[in-house]
Amino acid sequence: MNMQMLTELAVKGEIRELELLSLEGGFYIARVRLEHTAMTLLDEDAKPMRIGSTTHLRDLLQRVPAFPCVLVQHCVHDEMCGTREGPIGALRIPFTLAQSF
Repeated sequence: MNMQMLTELAVKGEIRELELLSLEGGFYIARVRLEHTAMTLLDEDAKPMRIGSTTHLRDLLQRVPAFPCVLVQHCVHDEMCGTREGPIGALRIPFTLAQSF
């Protein structure tokens, strides 16, 4: 999914949620969830767009109608130490595309 498609879907109100996935190396990628599928936000070279922060994402989407967003970060410490039993879920922190001052 490119920025044009993301904008068109946002205008139609078809975006359920954007997941900003925290990855090793200090950057993020965006996964856009629709009703029956999820797609990664791609750059002009059709590669996953590397996003530096929530502020960077807000700047990219400043002209796009707002939709729900969540920052997703996996807890590698729990996975490495293995101290908890059962499935280990990601930390999910909702945020808004509105500029915060």
